[in-house]
Amino acid sequence: MPSDISKKLDQLANFQAQRDVFALEKKELIDQVLTPEIKTRLEEIEAEFSGRLQSVNDNIAALEDEIKNDVLKQGTSIQGTFLRAVWNKGRVTWDTKRMDSYASAHPEILKFRKQGVPFVSFYKVDK
Repeated sequence: MPSDISKKLDQLANFQAQRDVFALEKKELIDQVLTPEIKTRLEEIEAEFSGRLQSVNDNIAALEDEIKNDVLKQGTSIQGTFLRAVWNKGRVTWDTKRMDSYASAHPEILKFRKQGVPFVSFYKVDK
C-alpha cells in the first residue's frame, strides 16, 4: 500500500510539472504575439499600477492592524456596511504529552478528550 501511495505522489508531481510546462508554453506563445511596443507599454502600465497597488496594500495592512487592535480592546465583534471584524476567544491548548501521562493514572479524564480528524498536507521533497 505505501508503494501505491508513493506511485500516486509521483504521478501528482508529474501532473504538477505538466501544469508548469503548459504555463511556460502559454507565456512563450503570448510573448511571440506581443510586439516590442506592446511589451514596453505593458511594462509601463505594470510599473504605473504597481506603485498604486503597493500604496493601497500598505493602507489596507495598516488599517487591518488598527481594526484588529480596536476589536481586541473592545472584546466584541463589530460589523460595518461591507465587512465584519469577528472577535474570537483565544484557543485553549494543552500539553498533550503531560496530559496523556496524567490520563494513564486518571483514565476518567479521557471522557473529556476529543480527537480531530486526520488531514493530509503536501510538501515538495528537497533533493
